[in-house]
Amino acid sequence: MTQKVQEEELESQPLVQHLIELRSRLLRALLAVLVVFLALFNFSNQIYDFISEPLQVFLHEDAQMIATDVASPFLTPFKLTIFCSVVIAIPFIFYQLWLFIAPAMYKNEKKLALPLFASSVLLFYLGMSFAYFVVFPLVFGFFTSVAPESVTVMTDISKYLSFVIKLFFAFGFAFEIPVATVLLATAGVISPQNLAKKRPYVVVACFVVGMLLTPPDIISQALLALPMWLLFELGIIFSKIILRNKQQPGPDTDTAAD
Repeated sequence: MTQKVQEEELESQPLVQHLIELRSRLLRALLAVLVVFLALFNFSNQIYDFISEPLQVFLHEDAQMIATDVASPFLTPFKLTIFCSVVIAIPFIFYQLWLFIAPAMYKNEKKLALPLFASSVLLFYLGMSFAYFVVFPLVFGFFTSVAPESVTVMTDISKYLSFVIKLFFAFGFAFEIPVATVLLATAGVISPQNLAKKRPYVVVACFVVGMLLTPPDIISQALLALPMWLLFELGIIFSKIILRNKQQPGPDTDTAAD
């Protein structure tokens, strides 16, 4: 009976060690976010001014952004600073995730996973940059131009923040399509050729997603749907290249990582 208990304890040890390791990685990621937040906190108002600039350039000379809630002048820049801290710390967060899962991966899996991790971070940043520099000016220019002459556009700062964060996430995750496409193809879920055959459905899905995630105007919907479709095509191209390289015989067989 005692021997059986000892065997069960030995079997449970690897799981406990993995949980301890996971907790350590999560704490380090949270610490990184906290460090970035403390560094940015004194610049919260300046960060909000930067994020709100795409709208403010279209406001009337006598108009400005307003705060309708008592605590909004403090809480809104505070929330934005937390959001920026998480975004800036994403490379370190992904690095901690990589350190957690890398020991269980084979060498050939590491060669594919590391570029995917790096490209996913880069594409997320590119999606957010595309939203800020391309989408915001077009969307806010359209919204302010169609307002009646009797209406002065003066947006609440908290509602503006919710709006732009939604678009940041929408475009950030939309730009991850090539990574998702490559993962599906390399995992054998679906071949690049079959993905290409489903192109008409993907195009329709892109516009549906654009309609659901963006404001109800054709400009912002198209600005999200078209890059998603182009990124899908890019993912198919990279999938074909990666699978072609995997099919070439290599000198070594797959071995587990140390």
